[in-house]
Amino acid sequence: MRILEIKEIIRKDVPIYYRRLYSGILVIELINKPIERKIDFSIEIKPTGQKDILVTLAEPIDYPLVPLLRELKKFINEIESNGQLPPL
Repeated sequence: MRILEIKEIIRKDVPIYYRRLYSGILVIELINKPIERKIDFSIEIKPTGQKDILVTLAEPIDYPLVPLLRELKKFINEIESNGQLPPL
C-alpha cells in the first residue's frame, strides 16, 4: 500500500477557528493498481499547539484500516506543513 495523493481537496467553512475540515479523493496504490476513495478529514489545533488529525473514509477499502489511517495521517500532516492544503 502506498498513498499517491489526495486530489480535489475542498475546505469546508467552519466557524471554529482552530478546526479545519476538508474533503477530497484519496488515491492509493494496492497491488500495483491505483484505487480512488472519497475521504473527509479534519485538522484541529489543541491548546497545547499539537495537531489532531481525524480521517473518515466514505467508502470501504480492502486493506487493514489501522496502518492505512496511520500513514494517511502522516501524509496529511506533511502536505499541511508544506502549505499544500487550500485556504478558505
